Amino acid sequence: MYQDVFGQDTTINSRDALEAWNKTLMAFMAHGAATPTHLGDTLTRDPDFALGHAVKGMFYLLLGRRELSETAREALGLAEASALATPITARESSFVNALKAFYTGSLTQAIQHLEDVLAVHPADTLAMKLSHAIRFVLGDGAGMRKSVEAVMGAYGPDHAGRGYLMGCHAFTLEETGEYARAETVGRMGLTVSPDDAWGLHAIAHVYDMTCDAEGGLKWLEGREAAWSHCNNFRYHVWWHKALMHLDLGQNDAVLALYDTQIRADKTDDYRDISNATSLLSRLELNGIDVGDRWEELADLSANRTEDGCLIFADLHYLLALIGGSRKQAITKLLGRMHRDAQSNRLEMDRIMASPGLSAAAGLEAFGEADYKTAFFNLSRARHTMQRAGGSHAQRDVFERLTIDAGIRAGLLDDAETILKDRTRKRGGCEDGYAAARFSLISEGRDASSCKVRVPAE
Repeated sequence: MYQDVFGQDTTINSRDALEAWNKTLMAFMAHGAATPTHLGDTLTRDPDFALGHAVKGMFYLLLGRRELSETAREALGLAEASALATPITARESSFVNALKAFYTGSLTQAIQHLEDVLAVHPADTLAMKLSHAIRFVLGDGAGMRKSVEAVMGAYGPDHAGRGYLMGCHAFTLEETGEYARAETVGRMGLTVSPDDAWGLHAIAHVYDMTCDAEGGLKWLEGREAAWSHCNNFRYHVWWHKALMHLDLGQNDAVLALYDTQIRADKTDDYRDISNATSLLSRLELNGIDVGDRWEELADLSANRTEDGCLIFADLHYLLALIGGSRKQAITKLLGRMHRDAQSNRLEMDRIMASPGLSAAAGLEAFGEADYKTAFFNLSRARHTMQRAGGSHAQRDVFERLTIDAGIRAGLLDDAETILKDRTRKRGGCEDGYAAARFSLISEGRDASSCKVRVPAE
């Protein structure tokens, strides 16, 4: 029995294995690209490390890929077998149980097992970060904040996870509307853990939600080292930078970042696809020609129509298929979504039903220029859209599509109501998108009044 870098008793067979495990933990906190390498080294040194197998399984499930569920199942089997061969702590057993619940589709139950750990071991940064990650998939910003704030008292100034906890806290503060406090906490966290890309990106979210694109660019400028070491999360930080340029109307800079950073690697990871599709959608809504960039995204997304792991992923695959005019693949994806929603067996199936089906129908209608139908469905999905997961910034593409559908359908009052609500959530400030749409609505009303004006005799 050894203690890990966060002071938690760990059933691992040697100091060499522990060293590799500690590297795994620290890399995971920083979204480091080396995380799987360190975990592989750990399990090579201790093939019977139950906690390591459990964490590996959860890492794979968080990737949201149907074919990796088998790898997660194998990890669960190895974790359970290792726990039988070598008795493990109650804390470690909870991680194994969390993986089992996650694998069987009960994300809420998986979170509860991790929260059980935190109730007894509040300084366990691994449990904190995994709970945070799974809640993010469910769009549970309030739960993320409650979880983090419940354990803050256990983190003294010398705790190795303190900076990463502060980064998570900053993100939850931003997602729950406390923007000024989120920026303060995020900046403090980065002084402790300068490689915490999650904390750095939490502050980028603050600039997005407070409509300060210029300030956001200044914040990211010169801090590339904080995310250059990351796994594909680095593409997401570049995406945030592109959004700031987009808000300022600097479209050439947006497209350059898209080509050189955001899609530098043509992966089909759903997070990378979501970065790309949502950015291209925003550009097109602003009237920018994106060329043939939809094609590679549509090619990749056509192979993911049967995944059904996350509604967030499915909706972005659908955006790619619509952008690439892949009618057959669109039909296939929508058919599978309907089947999943009707089964109502798993937690994700219920989310597939609401908001998934309405959102998907709205996106399809938008792609077919049936804007009234698009608005009806997207506005209906809007009330539960947070359940699809992701952040406010990520879900904003659906908000923009809803508003634009309303404007194009001539439903100006309805579109304006949603636009005002979007503005309210941003502290009452108008970003470039909002200013342009308020102007369009005003012009639409002026044009309508001119049409009905009776000429004087």
